[in-house]
Amino acid sequence: MAVIVTVEIPGGTQEQYESAMRRLDAAEWWPPQGFLAHAAGPDGSGGWRAVDFWDTEEDFLAFAARARPVFQEAGLPPILPRFQDAVNVVLP
Repeated sequence: MAVIVTVEIPGGTQEQYESAMRRLDAAEWWPPQGFLAHAAGPDGSGGWRAVDFWDTEEDFLAFAARARPVFQEAGLPPILPRFQDAVNVVLP
């Protein structure tokens, strides 16, 4: 069953996020195994929020371990993901 992954990044900025995404987009391993969809934006309290859909929690954790240096280079703090089962994921 697919999972929804929500990542809160207190104090994270759009510039940091965009820097990390440019680096990820350039990685030879992008997109990673199990990745389905991603959305991100301001969290309304001065930070940043990302919501992803993945095939499994393990797929996301493998990605997060591989992407950790990218996030660190962009100046993002360590992430603490929240997982929940997705009953349905609709993709184009």
